[in-house]
Amino acid sequence: MKQQSLRIAVAQINPTVGDLQGNRDKMIAYVDRALQDGCDLIAFPELSVTGYPPEDLLLRQQFIYDQEISLRQLAKKNPDIICVTGYVDHIQGKLYNTAVVLHNGEIAAAYHKVHLPNYSVFDEERYFDSGSEPLVITVDGWRIGISICEDIWIAESVVEAEALIGKADILLNISASPYCLGKGAERLSLMQGRARRTSSAVVYVNLIGGQDELVFDGRSLVIAPDGRILQTGAAFREDYLITDWQLMDRYFFRQEKQQLKTIFHNPFPSVKVIDIAKKIEQKTPLQVQHTIQSLQQESEEVYDALLLGLKDYVHKNGFKKIVLGLSGGIDSALVAVLAVDALGKDNVISVAMPSQYSSQASIEDARKIAGNLDIQLMELSIQSVFMQYLETLAETFAGLSSEITEENLQARIRGNLLMALSNKFGWLVLVTGNKSEVSVGYCTLYGDMAGGFSPLKDVFKTMVYQLCEYRNQKAGHDLIPRRVIEKAPSAELKPDQTDQDSLPPYDLLDAILEHYIGKEMGVEEIAALGFDRETAREVVRMVDWAEYKRRQAAPGIKITRRAFGKDRRMPITNHYRAR
Repeated sequence: MKQQSLRIAVAQINPTVGDLQGNRDKMIAYVDRALQDGCDLIAFPELSVTGYPPEDLLLRQQFIYDQEISLRQLAKKNPDIICVTGYVDHIQGKLYNTAVVLHNGEIAAAYHKVHLPNYSVFDEERYFDSGSEPLVITVDGWRIGISICEDIWIAESVVEAEALIGKADILLNISASPYCLGKGAERLSLMQGRARRTSSAVVYVNLIGGQDELVFDGRSLVIAPDGRILQTGAAFREDYLITDWQLMDRYFFRQEKQQLKTIFHNPFPSVKVIDIAKKIEQKTPLQVQHTIQSLQQESEEVYDALLLGLKDYVHKNGFKKIVLGLSGGIDSALVAVLAVDALGKDNVISVAMPSQYSSQASIEDARKIAGNLDIQLMELSIQSVFMQYLETLAETFAGLSSEITEENLQARIRGNLLMALSNKFGWLVLVTGNKSEVSVGYCTLYGDMAGGFSPLKDVFKTMVYQLCEYRNQKAGHDLIPRRVIEKAPSAELKPDQTDQDSLPPYDLLDAILEHYIGKEMGVEEIAALGFDRETAREVVRMVDWAEYKRRQAAPGIKITRRAFGKDRRMPITNHYRAR
């Protein structure tokens, strides 16, 4: 039986920064789908027109004009549906991060983001001016509050004003909220709290996709005013949700709002209310499967984030194939498996580059991994090249002992070979180092750090082990051989070498690194937690010393709350030492 209902579609899409035509066409395709489904309104994520974050593209005037042309083309394509999407508004030389409401081929309303994040990976104050007025649109009696990402994270502000002053029945938030471990649960709790506090439904649409170091995980949400989860979007892939809101829902929302006793200190002089002249027709309820997806386990969500970040970085930058050094160790094994899962086995080339210090077991393990994955394995011995280097340098190095210089030469030969293959065949080189090593400089510039992308850059060694176990469990067999997981980690650059010759055990090292890098704790604070003071001091010293290396490292996927790169920006020339 037909009934009058407001039908809202959420399009959780994966745009590409700067691909104005591609992003426009993707949105048009979803708008067409929403029209076929009888939707009255469709919402896209923050800055869907430009992709997020556009960074210094925003400083180019032509880019600002071009993205507005794309928006106008989107508006005229399907004028019958209300479309809410993100673009950059420009008024008298100022730029605004904007949620724009399109209807009848025109811009019917525009909301300028009030709260501009300027912490962690965000630099929005560099580009945008802040808005100052909440927005509520009315659609045939329904009242919908519009906000953008950070606005809903700030209490006693935009969404409360829209709900409690503007009497919004539904709070629609378009977002580009990047992933880090635990973010999904945090967002869900926040949206449920906002719904309960305001007695309004929350419709939250988030971006998905990889953009340089960032991964956006989607997991859009539809939350009832009492905090119940009505729908959730998929994690790490595009998704499309439809929700019908009945007149009875609206009556209930408003009854609850009248009983609301919350004291709200409204910081805004007014709430803009704009009527959208659209009649909501009676429609047959859709037989929609309202999926509620459980939050993933830690290893699963990290693995999926790495997959999406790797796949999008490779494809969005125009590469088809990757190449990596396959040493027989656990890090390169995990990167190889990730690459096959993300790109397919035919697009992954592995290279074993043994020296006189490589164990027979490592060579066998590299072959076993390549065989398990059914990928090409090249074997290029570096022993003769290494000896030629030593012969060339013999007179210069005469009388000096063999030490780390000779070890690094081997790593740099391997880096040169991988880059030669990259240059010749157009393959992207993947770096296989992990966050534990990068943190303390246990890596070689222009050697094992050479490459275009570093999937494990923000993954601690202890997490590497967890991810390997997860992937083997998912495969149902030892895709990554058990010997690779269980043997002592080693760079194999000198006889009988292990990582623990130079570093504390990884579980201890990673714990100290998390406190120093992730929580900004000093040596004494770390020692007060029960860690050995001298060990903590030495780890901190190594982290500080290695800053110049990290500044030259390949980009990698942000997984933790404090990743190297945009998250943590320390000066290279720096005489301050943490105490």
